[in-house]
Amino acid sequence: MDAVLDGLRVAEVSAFVAAPLCGMTLAQMGADVIQISPISGRMDEDRWPQTKEGRSLYWAGLNKGKRSIRVDLSRPEGRELCAALMAGTPGDDGGVVLTNLPLKGPMAAKALRERRPDLILMRLLGNPDGTPAIDYTVNSAGGLPFITGDGETPYNHAVPVWDVVAGLYLVNGLLAADRYRQRTGKGQDITLSLADAMLATLGNLGFLAEAELNATPRPPSGNQIYGAFGCDFLLKDGRRVMIAAITEKQFDVLCKATGTAEAMAALKRDTGAEIDDEIGRYRAREAISQVLRPWFAERNLKEVEAAFAGTGVIWGPFQTFQQLLKEDPRCSLHNPLFARLDQPGIGPHLAPHGPIAFGATPREDLAPAPALGEHSEAILADVLGLSSGEIGKLFDTGLVAGIAKT
Repeated sequence: MDAVLDGLRVAEVSAFVAAPLCGMTLAQMGADVIQISPISGRMDEDRWPQTKEGRSLYWAGLNKGKRSIRVDLSRPEGRELCAALMAGTPGDDGGVVLTNLPLKGPMAAKALRERRPDLILMRLLGNPDGTPAIDYTVNSAGGLPFITGDGETPYNHAVPVWDVVAGLYLVNGLLAADRYRQRTGKGQDITLSLADAMLATLGNLGFLAEAELNATPRPPSGNQIYGAFGCDFLLKDGRRVMIAAITEKQFDVLCKATGTAEAMAALKRDTGAEIDDEIGRYRAREAISQVLRPWFAERNLKEVEAAFAGTGVIWGPFQTFQQLLKEDPRCSLHNPLFARLDQPGIGPHLAPHGPIAFGATPREDLAPAPALGEHSEAILADVLGLSSGEIGKLFDTGLVAGIAKT
């Protein structure tokens, strides 16, 4: 059965997180994503985390399902060959380019469009003016580090959130442009900056309007949920859980499951706390936590899990990565998201498909990330229609290479 994006071919010239994540997402939905890499190697192929043998798990994770060709981009003939791959042939589903790197000469936007007027070119920038930025510099400027933690030191996040957000925006923009081309026959240049992905998100969530319209800055919230009741609790076995009760029903089932309904009624009666609505529970969060804390302190994680089973309480344990893999059935083969992937050079390990489940098109077998140059011959043959003799000459002259010898 065809995947949802069967027939779409994307040429990816990229590095690091956002653009490769976009390409991988498209590949996992069935697109033929051709990764064009310099013959000398890539700047991100060895990034951490790595295996003990020095193989990049980062690389393997972000490049699943793609095809790879290595080309000598230092030579004009190499750049010309890549331009032909990027433009594809008239009338096919190619002519879609994804990049976060500067493209010059025949690979530049103007030259590609002369070769193929209906080209779709998706470019990721750092800042809107084209100056460089990465996730951690964008995040540090966005205000979030000052409401993270205890407020004494601003903390950047550990996950490159804006790279992920931007990568998914890239998918959205590219598919929208392809839809537009199908309707009108017209291609277009599309740009997204990492900083704009961050700013748009902060604006959409009300962070920017809050800063503009309210005189009091938002305080650091630690593990609390801003504007609602959410808090972490320490258990008697040293584990910690996160509890959330955003709606009145969620708060009621929490009180019932912990046997604190009468104590909460007394809290409301004695203090006048308006704990029947979300804002009131946020304002009374410390008093509510004091009522709940002894119940959690008397129980271990297994007991909390048993007490909350089937109640509708919104909760979750704090887990290390190792605990997530060992204890959480969601992160296992019980979840159809996952499969065992035998990545060459790394070995079998748990790896995710794309998280979207399409009802009409079941997930395909999980495909590993390619070795650089693994598909050079096949790409030249099926995209450019070159003969074996022509391909052999490109290899003999060193313009194209297959898998590097290790």
